[in-house]
Amino acid sequence: MAFSERELLARVIRCEAGGEGENGMKAVANVIMNRVRVPNGEYQRIGQGSIRNILNQRGQFDCMTSLLRGQPNPQTIWANPPEEIHYMIADWAIAGNRFPTTGYALWYFNPFNPNCPGTFPRNGNGFYVTRIVDHCFYNPTNAYYLT
Repeated sequence: MAFSERELLARVIRCEAGGEGENGMKAVANVIMNRVRVPNGEYQRIGQGSIRNILNQRGQFDCMTSLLRGQPNPQTIWANPPEEIHYMIADWAIAGNRFPTTGYALWYFNPFNPNCPGTFPRNGNGFYVTRIVDHCFYNPTNAYYLT
């Protein structure tokens, strides 16, 4: 049985940011929905307005794969069923709400150290905006829109 887009989003919120508190979960949901709604660039072509397409883009969300670097991934959307809070945040994000400090961020990651690099991803298409708990968030540069 295929999960609905709401279910997929709730599961990814739980898996990617379940330990980050409500603000961290909203910020991650915000990034996903920004990718769904971005008017141009790589994510617009891949996503085409679909949460499922964005989440299934290869190499983007660790929770969407059963193997990481050839090893079983213990943290997946299948192993982490959502709770009511995750559905509430998914609904909040789908309704078009934005988390104020992450705004139009298209990327986030956990650097596993106290400092966030000034740019991300490696191609430099994002610039650092804020950190929420363990995740660093990045808005697109003008170069992103040419991808």
